[in-house]
Amino acid sequence: MDKKILGLSVGIAIIAIIAIVLIVPNLDSVTNQKHNEKLGLVINTPNSSISLQDLKQIYSDASSTGIGRSNVYLFWNIVEPVRGEFNWEQSDILMSFNKNNDLKVTLFFSVINGETLGPFPNWIGKPSLNAIGEDRLVNVLDAILSRYDIIDTVVIAGETESQFRYYEQNIPVYKELFNGVYAKLKEKHPDVKIGNAFALHNVLNKNLEHVVTDLALGDFVAFSYFPVDNLNDIIKTPQEAKEDLQKIFEIIPDKKIGLFEISWSTSDFVGGNNTSQKMFLEKSFEFYTENESKIAFLTWYRQYDRPDGTCVIEKPAIGDESIDIGGGSSLGSSEYVIERLSHYICSSGLVDVNGIPKPSWNEFKNQIEMIN
Repeated sequence: MDKKILGLSVGIAIIAIIAIVLIVPNLDSVTNQKHNEKLGLVINTPNSSISLQDLKQIYSDASSTGIGRSNVYLFWNIVEPVRGEFNWEQSDILMSFNKNNDLKVTLFFSVINGETLGPFPNWIGKPSLNAIGEDRLVNVLDAILSRYDIIDTVVIAGETESQFRYYEQNIPVYKELFNGVYAKLKEKHPDVKIGNAFALHNVLNKNLEHVVTDLALGDFVAFSYFPVDNLNDIIKTPQEAKEDLQKIFEIIPDKKIGLFEISWSTSDFVGGNNTSQKMFLEKSFEFYTENESKIAFLTWYRQYDRPDGTCVIEKPAIGDESIDIGGGSSLGSSEYVIERLSHYICSSGLVDVNGIPKPSWNEFKNQIEMIN
């Protein structure tokens, strides 16, 4: 299997695709549910083949919890396969489901995806950081933000610490790119918040706090968090994991932070279970309520489990086109680490692959209800 696509994580294949103009009118807006725009859930599916009707129900179930946002993972090679020619077919589907369920969107658009750059369209090739092109990046992001007014948050680099762990000399190059893109986008979309994301567990495990400090750019600093060691085994208690979250404010004392992908796996393969997941979910919301004024958003990763072995190995497609729904931004390296990461991610949902809610599903809804 092609390891080059590991950084894209996992997507879904939608069967029976119909024209988007036929989809949107058939979606019923959620009108009575109170939504908290600071609380989110990564909405995904339990398997790789799904009908639009099933997807509609999945979004409705997610929205019914009271969340007010979800992550959408878009990639440049899909959105602009030909220079200046945009393909909106797939993103229109995702955005229509979010809009009709009254959800704001945190857009993950990866210029940096951990150790890798991109993915980029073929017409760009495989550029270095200083050859990506500020204006090209501004143009594609402007096109996306102009089309979808539900996007209020943009992450343009994920697991950023992994990119610069051994190449700190490239940090000034990325700073210049980010600051240029930020300034130009803010002129056109002043209300959209823009920042970078870091994997807190990597930062703490590998002593990379200084990289986060150097790249605390934009409107917020976002973090993913898995309670794991470098082999992707769960080594924390829920209380210790909450203490890890608290360390964010030591690293970033003067800027809003976001919890972009926060999770706890129930896979016993990596040391997880239903009880510890539920406990950590409670601790996460406890952390949120204690620090709400400092937190831009908290998004749980994610709604559904996926079958073992499907989570970081391949990226399914719609025909010849790929799409990512709830894919995530995590990377692996060695076969051993990748295997454990796959088990972790596949069992990180609040609902299992058979559609049976875990104890954390009801707890998730209860916590949001108490906050709302």
